Amino acid sequence: MNCGVLSVKAQKAITIVNVINYGAKGDGKTLDTKAMQKAIDAAAKIGNGTKILVPTGHQYLISTLVLKSNIEFFLEGNAQLLVSDKKEDYSVEGAIVANDVKNLKISGTGSINGRALEFMTHYDTVKEIWTPKEWRPKLFILTKCTDLEITDITIEKAPSWSLHMLGCENVLIDGVKIKNNLDVPNCDGIDPDHCRNVEIRNCEISCGDDAIVVKATQQDIDYGPSANIWVHDCKLETQDSGVKIGTETTQDIYNIVFERCEIKTSCRGLTIQLRDEGNVYNIVFKNINFTSRYHSNPWWGRGEAISLTAIPRNPDSKIGIIHNVLIENVKGISENSIRINGTKESRITDIRLQNVNVTLNRWTKYPGNLYDNRPTKAYQGIEVHDTPGISIRFSDRVVLDDCSIAWGNTIPEYFTNAIQATESTGIEIINFNGESANPAKYKAIDILKL
Repeated sequence: MNCGVLSVKAQKAITIVNVINYGAKGDGKTLDTKAMQKAIDAAAKIGNGTKILVPTGHQYLISTLVLKSNIEFFLEGNAQLLVSDKKEDYSVEGAIVANDVKNLKISGTGSINGRALEFMTHYDTVKEIWTPKEWRPKLFILTKCTDLEITDITIEKAPSWSLHMLGCENVLIDGVKIKNNLDVPNCDGIDPDHCRNVEIRNCEISCGDDAIVVKATQQDIDYGPSANIWVHDCKLETQDSGVKIGTETTQDIYNIVFERCEIKTSCRGLTIQLRDEGNVYNIVFKNINFTSRYHSNPWWGRGEAISLTAIPRNPDSKIGIIHNVLIENVKGISENSIRINGTKESRITDIRLQNVNVTLNRWTKYPGNLYDNRPTKAYQGIEVHDTPGISIRFSDRVVLDDCSIAWGNTIPEYFTNAIQATESTGIEIINFNGESANPAKYKAIDILKL
């Protein structure tokens, strides 16, 4: 009988595997990867929801841990996983990985510390950003997982993406806290990528890059589209987009709902960035409050309140279309426009804004009068452009119903119309409330016919 395996009884017999009994020191100095992997492998042989206990009161130095099917990886109390800062300790680029597994649960009130600044070279005071070293790990890479559940854990100081799910199905993310450095690049919060049937709820995220972002990245394997994803009741803080789709859109992304979220700060509040051949459709943003402001280069986003853009990544890129998007009961303050911006290569169609109320103001020190089109080599990345409340370009069948634009107490000369539309058709405006930023100089509504 292995002394590392104990049986306890609850409503059903649950087997507990304690990593300490497999040799984990938990002193924050000894690399515990091999010992913890032995515990994981032992639990996987038993299966049936066997709980791998990572006991409270310890700090466990780890590199790559490979999770398996039919187990629960449980971080008890204040247990902390501390990632190694040595590349040679890792077997892949992730700290906690799983590949083609079923019925995996990751739970507990413990945390994983990504030691972000130890993977940086220096802080650039002009760009206001940390400069990464040549290599840095993602904290979670969970690939082709089915019936995956992640609850209550804390992720902090991620040096790159925090929680990346690739090709996963039937996923619940509940009550996860992410506390990353706001000035570390690429430390996304939660990235469902080619995933289906996902619910993300009750999460609190603070990170330098996108807080919650649905993607379809370029892959050698066909992982399928991203679809049927519900994000709700989350509190978000980021230097990029609060809730987002893209920029990687190599396959279709559809049936996505973001609702009841609070975006404390961002460089873009609500975002769809289509840059590749996939289509993005049947998208809902609902009951969301946000703040969006300018930040320094090279941070992406120029304070756009809402940004729906369909812009080819490269001059010869194939590009899909954005269509059937509802934005409802959304309120915010921003330093830049609501953008609905297609291109001659990809017109945006069938967009409805219902009870969307935005106040534009300027309060940061950074240059304005700009739109951020990145990433693209087909068009100018940072475009000089005036700032109307709502900007519509290369779009068709856009409805603005019970919407309003207001202006704050700092109104630069480049703040212009309440609504400005060019190269667009089928613009319908119902019960709109708002004047231009300067009524003596600009019309409230300026729609240029095709």
